[in-house]
Amino acid sequence: QVQLVESGGGLVQAGGSLRLSCAASGNIASINAMTWYRQAPGQQRELVARIISGDTTIYADSVKGRFTISRDNAKNTGYLQMNSLKPEDTAVYYCHAELRRLYYSGTYSYWGQGTQVTVSS
Repeated sequence: QVQLVESGGGLVQAGGSLRLSCAASGNIASINAMTWYRQAPGQQRELVARIISGDTTIYADSVKGRFTISRDNAKNTGYLQMNSLKPEDTAVYYCHAELRRLYYSGTYSYWGQGTQVTVSS
């Protein structure tokens, strides 16, 4: 079994910062990619940032220069540092991981439960 647990969400004023964490646990051999998505009320889920093997990163245009994705391979944990937050960043943020499991072939996909980020104006 594999679980992804997000933490770090909360309420912050515009211009503030938050750091989200996504801890993966279970029989994990390696994490190929970790992606943060967000979904605001009445909106579709959208990609925020992605980090893949070799630490290549991809960002949505709306967060470039403000958000930074990173990961600690030894801890199987990913992070999303969010600075200069805006009210339009308010959403539930979800972590997604594509990983290889011990004793199993192939690549598996897992989602976290989501964490609420609310930015007040």
